Amino acid sequence: MTDGGMTFVLELEQTTSLADGDQIEIADGKRVRVKAKSESLAKITGTNLLELAWHIGNRHTPCQIASGYLLIQTDHVIEHMIKHLGGSVEHVIEPFTPLGGAYGHGRTNSHEHGASAHAHAH
Repeated sequence: MTDGGMTFVLELEQTTSLADGDQIEIADGKRVRVKAKSESLAKITGTNLLELAWHIGNRHTPCQIASGYLLIQTDHVIEHMIKHLGGSVEHVIEPFTPLGGAYGHGRTNSHEHGASAHAHAH
């Protein structure tokens, strides 16, 4: 549902990352602009930020990398690990745009099943 109250169904042939500001053209030719929704995130800082980023990546946790901090979805287990490693965690509410994985699936948490692919939720 759009902010203006219009509803539509979006069916895509494959997993696709949509970023804030992208546009979707619907069947009647109208365009809908994608607006990233704010969510509860953990903002991670520390003098050992590269090490913290490595540990986050080693756990396959989606991560947004910014200048001087990292953002992950709120996760008490990962946050405990970060604090144990000397990092700091601050909870924030903002849009989340993590990096895509090496194979293009990190932002959506999707994976492929080869020739026998089927639709399911994660």
